[in-house]
Amino acid sequence: MTTIVSGSASQTLAAALARELEEPLAPVKYDRFPDGELLAGVPDFDDDRAIVVASTVSSDAHLELLQLQDAVREAGAEEVVTVLPYMGYGRQDAAFEAGHPVSARAVARAVSTSTDRVLTVNPHEKAVCEFFEPTATPVDAAGRLADPLPADLEDPVFLSPDAGAIELAETVRDAYGDGETDYFEKTRHSGTEVEITPSDVDVAGRDVVVTDDIIATGSTMSEAVGVLRDRGVGRVFVTCVHPLLARNAVTKLSRAGVEAIYGTDTIERGASAVSVAPALAAEL
Repeated sequence: MTTIVSGSASQTLAAALARELEEPLAPVKYDRFPDGELLAGVPDFDDDRAIVVASTVSSDAHLELLQLQDAVREAGAEEVVTVLPYMGYGRQDAAFEAGHPVSARAVARAVSTSTDRVLTVNPHEKAVCEFFEPTATPVDAAGRLADPLPADLEDPVFLSPDAGAIELAETVRDAYGDGETDYFEKTRHSGTEVEITPSDVDVAGRDVVVTDDIIATGSTMSEAVGVLRDRGVGRVFVTCVHPLLARNAVTKLSRAGVEAIYGTDTIERGASAVSVAPALAAEL
């Protein structure tokens, strides 16, 4: 028998996955000691297989995942499957300079110690899957982002912020069933400074769906929307698989003129309009 075990940051998605798979959802207890140390446990767990679902959106979430993996092993699970809907530190897939860690590799090694299989949704770079042992399975859930879009988009353009994300735009366009795809040229000068160069696509009077895998601060996306506004665009919708939406990202995008922001539940935010549970269930 299989039981779904949820990290505290992924409770909605874990419940949706349990429904998709028609498997029980384990009672999980999350606690914190007076000195700040965490304790995550699975009282009464007694199944052979555990699917631990935990987006590692913080350092605490990383540690909680390791504890849950160990807890189900301690309780007798013979197989542990780890689902990382969002892999924290996944964008740190190389050392920035001499003496720096490859943080994605360090995290993957830690997660691999207590699991038999890892799935992660739309990693920023698929190469990070190779840091896991065994190699993690990337799950593409971008097509789910077409579901909340209005059915009456006017001659739509599905636009990615850079060439590297064009496949996401194509996936969302294909799922929607109509439209053109294109991308902006993006040059990153630092962790916070990004230069956006307009593409050649004609957006005048057309609805545009800007797609990306992750929206963090919203600065890059806001600049992109500003360029579209200067070109007489119709409505602008923003979609992303992982809606980090840190700090004032929602305000930035709203002030830029975005009609709506749609994300998935890999990270549980107000913009999480659609679940990746069906895509995960299909892979599992």
